[in-house]
Amino acid sequence: MTPDELKELVAHIQALSSEHQTVEVKAAHDGTPRRLYDTLSAFSNQDDGGTIIFGVDEDRGFEVVGVHDVGLLQDQVAKQCDQMDPKIRPLFTICQYGEKYLVSAEIPAIDLSDRPCFYAGKGRVRGSYKRVGRFDEPMTEYEVYSYEAYRRHFQDDVRILDRSNVNQINPSALNLFLLKIKADKPHLAALSDDQILTIMNLVNDQQLTLAGAFLLGFYPQSLVPQLCITAVRVPGTEIGEIGSEGERFIDNARIEGTLPTMLDDAIGFIRRNCRQSTSVNDRGERYDSYEYPIIAVREIILNALIHRDYSTLTEGTPITVRLFDDRLEVSNPGGLYGRVNPADLGHVKPDTRNPVIASTMEILDLTENRYSGIPTIRREMEKAHLPAPIFRATLSDFTVILYNKRVSDSPSRELDKRTSYAKYDEGFSENGDSHVFEQKIRNRHDKDDAYRNVLEFCIVPRTRQEIAQHLGLQTIPYVSREIINPLIDRGYLTLTIPDKPQSRYQRFVNAING
Repeated sequence: MTPDELKELVAHIQALSSEHQTVEVKAAHDGTPRRLYDTLSAFSNQDDGGTIIFGVDEDRGFEVVGVHDVGLLQDQVAKQCDQMDPKIRPLFTICQYGEKYLVSAEIPAIDLSDRPCFYAGKGRVRGSYKRVGRFDEPMTEYEVYSYEAYRRHFQDDVRILDRSNVNQINPSALNLFLLKIKADKPHLAALSDDQILTIMNLVNDQQLTLAGAFLLGFYPQSLVPQLCITAVRVPGTEIGEIGSEGERFIDNARIEGTLPTMLDDAIGFIRRNCRQSTSVNDRGERYDSYEYPIIAVREIILNALIHRDYSTLTEGTPITVRLFDDRLEVSNPGGLYGRVNPADLGHVKPDTRNPVIASTMEILDLTENRYSGIPTIRREMEKAHLPAPIFRATLSDFTVILYNKRVSDSPSRELDKRTSYAKYDEGFSENGDSHVFEQKIRNRHDKDDAYRNVLEFCIVPRTRQEIAQHLGLQTIPYVSREIINPLIDRGYLTLTIPDKPQSRYQRFVNAING
């Protein structure tokens, strides 16, 4: 950062009258703040890192108050950075502001495999922080664990379940598994059944692993009661709304059993709570269709069962299925595993959190295990002329949302908060660029996914880099030219610094419902 860029960043913060996701201000006119550990940790643990500006007082309306001793401040900040694990190497910038001096410390993001960065004096659990808007929040024990699990390649799907034994295996399920694996893997056919179960990590020393219990067991919830699915049909568009007869739920089910059983029963719950219509095809044949494509629904439930977190920290949290008047939401414990982000889904090969469950489900012909689930969901929604699916991920959970056809006629509250899809669909269909755009995107994002995704993401102000990373695209000028600028030209995005369109601190926000 240059001194002029530091001044520009201060002016931007003063214009906003607020810190934000990547900027924190500290007064420092009476000396170096003694407690920077939470901000150092939070900035290091996010992909964009962050910048601490010393010499600006938030309590005085972001007035520039200057730094007491520039050299001493740098030494003391560096000393605090040395007390972090891993150690942080800040990049300092100094600028004169009138008769006062400002100092910035740019805090780089650390690699995912080294996270979380924490204050060594408090330890990994108590000393790890994350950035939430303009605040630094302590990470939960689970959020710390999620990084640890990726770094150390924990496989919770093969952990041994207490109180389990091989007598809890269902002979019918076992016979089907052995028949299929011996046909698919001839080199295992010469082994004994016990050897196969051990090699495939379904049994360990006469006890069941979690994968073994949930794929071959009679009733796995006798060992882990909350590893199930809870499903509700809500009368309205939000939890808490009451139906015409005072009911909170139209239907409510706890779905248990093995993974294949839960998959079938969850689909059955959605089928019986979905609206159906009867149509006639061009051959005069009648057929029934549901308000959500069942193929897409199956992939969503299957992905939740295979990719949820099965650690002891989440074994008290079930997968949730919620049917509202306008949408279907499926959430599972555990965010996206590894380096993948929502924009990557269906486009890159992700890391696998539960490889034994995934491979065994493939043997049982329940999944292809070829990373085709997300493309299938998108394709089926498009075929049904429904909005593209929405994927949301945090460190602790992952959610898929499907909206039904009535969204286009009567937008739900959530879509109202984001943008009027019909409005900008009309704008983009007026010219002929959609085909060119889709070609340039190289099939990574179609028109709906890209433009709608950006407008949803920009409900809060976002930088060019944040938008590019969210879309999973590498070239920021390309994203600006092909995505951001067309949205600005049509009035769907607006600039936070309109007088300086090329400012590195420029952010873009949804102009319709931002």
